[in-house]
Amino acid sequence: MSNAFFRVPVATNEPVKGYAPGSPERAELQQALADLKSQQIDIPMYIGDQQVRTARTLPIHPPHDHQHLLGYFHEGDAAHVTQAIEAALAARTAWANLPWQERAAIFLKAAELLAGPYRARLNAATMLGQSKNAFQAEIDAACELIDFFRFNVRFMQEIYQQQPESAPGVWNRLEHRPLEGFVFALTPFNFTSIAANLPAAPALMGNVVVWKPAYPQIYSAHVLMDLFREAGVPDGVINLIYVDGPVAGEVIFRHRDFAGIHFTGSTKVFQTIWQTIGQNIHLYKSYPRIVGETGGKDFIVAHASAHAKAVATAITRGAFEYQGQKCSAASRVYLPDNLADEILGYVKQDLADIKMGDVEDFTNFVNAVITEASFDRLAYAIDDARQSADAEVIAGGHYDKIKGYFVEPTVILAKIPKYATMCDELFGPVVTVYIYEADQFEQTIALVDSTSPYALTGAVFAQDRYAIDIATKLLTNSAGNFYINDKPTGAVVGQQPFGGARASGTNDKAGSLLNLQRWVSPRTIKETFNPPTDYRYPFLSAIPKEDLNLDKGGF
Repeated sequence: MSNAFFRVPVATNEPVKGYAPGSPERAELQQALADLKSQQIDIPMYIGDQQVRTARTLPIHPPHDHQHLLGYFHEGDAAHVTQAIEAALAARTAWANLPWQERAAIFLKAAELLAGPYRARLNAATMLGQSKNAFQAEIDAACELIDFFRFNVRFMQEIYQQQPESAPGVWNRLEHRPLEGFVFALTPFNFTSIAANLPAAPALMGNVVVWKPAYPQIYSAHVLMDLFREAGVPDGVINLIYVDGPVAGEVIFRHRDFAGIHFTGSTKVFQTIWQTIGQNIHLYKSYPRIVGETGGKDFIVAHASAHAKAVATAITRGAFEYQGQKCSAASRVYLPDNLADEILGYVKQDLADIKMGDVEDFTNFVNAVITEASFDRLAYAIDDARQSADAEVIAGGHYDKIKGYFVEPTVILAKIPKYATMCDELFGPVVTVYIYEADQFEQTIALVDSTSPYALTGAVFAQDRYAIDIATKLLTNSAGNFYINDKPTGAVVGQQPFGGARASGTNDKAGSLLNLQRWVSPRTIKETFNPPTDYRYPFLSAIPKEDLNLDKGGF
């Protein structure tokens, strides 16, 4: 048995590959795309050491080409949820007792596999299954996930190194136990890295996991499971199931050993989950950890001193990269009237240049939205703005779902500050702009703070440092990730821990030590080397009579 104190490798952010014409990574990715498109794969659930197939299979189609069939996945039912819980609990003791450096090695190996042989395959699966262009897939499925694996190992070591002080004759120790039970990871469609990190982070800390991905992300989740297994994650530690959400919840949230949920998704779903856990709190062995990130209505506010072109670029990138399907995407913008025409002119120039289409054409900046339901919701919002006296569609606004779910990048000009699309989360390539009088900056900041229940990301643009200071102070609680002269997207693991409060979630900061601490239960150990053998404390001792100062004179 080793008695060394281990130091993990230095964590550094994975460099983003460029995929320029003629580059080796571009050729490798194009070949991976062709390979995946040429086959129809059969995707099982992974429960313990079994690959589980059922009588019900559902098709997987690229959102940008819904006639093409990528394969099928096997949908499970309540019995499979129970089976996954049992498999997780059966694996728990051995996994929790495995030395931490062995768990670290598994996820460090996963990082190296993803940086090498899995990179093109996972990027291609993300592109095809979730309609991401090459760059968006690279920064998500490859770089961010590699960063999660590497930095989480570093954060784990830092947590374990935290130890209390000890008084003379005493040795105080602190250990960080995995939670007593299983963790449920409920993951979103939009980021492959988040879908992997939500089960992987608790697992790294010694927990066992039941993982239910969003159905539109199952195609890349299958690749992730291959990655976990090749890296050495033991059977039963991460169990992957494809079950309808309410069906899974009915089993999981009534189970005595439910120990926590790691969630990214809608606010409504998260609130329902929280309510259900509260109603069932008497059933659980321990109080479950509830960790969730639930979206946002993220803002850009420009001051009269801002650089117009910088604001315009932040709008184009922040609102329309990955079709606005980022929790952090800019969806409401406040422009001063002295700069609004110039800024919007630059945005319109960008949109005239942007191409939209299939992910295999690397010149396309915009691809399809994820599902027909999302397409219909966005189309309705655009049509409603066209017909409203309180709004105007000033750029884009076209949509078509004949081949894929394509919604053109769209700019709505709101004539009232609380028009519907300034308040409601759309999760698509639609941004709404409100123009304010340039001398009403502080009043506008107050409007930004009060318009939305969310508080995930936001950005202020200004060259006036007093304006930056005012906005930073007045918007203290308006965004968990706040940007100065930059778009409100693109948080990097280890640099900008990610998460927001209010209706945006519990702000447990993925990509930091703060998140991993939620998946452990500390135990303090005190050892006394020379314990007392008499219960009496000094204060109980009687004062000797000769020491008493009594009046000898009597009465």
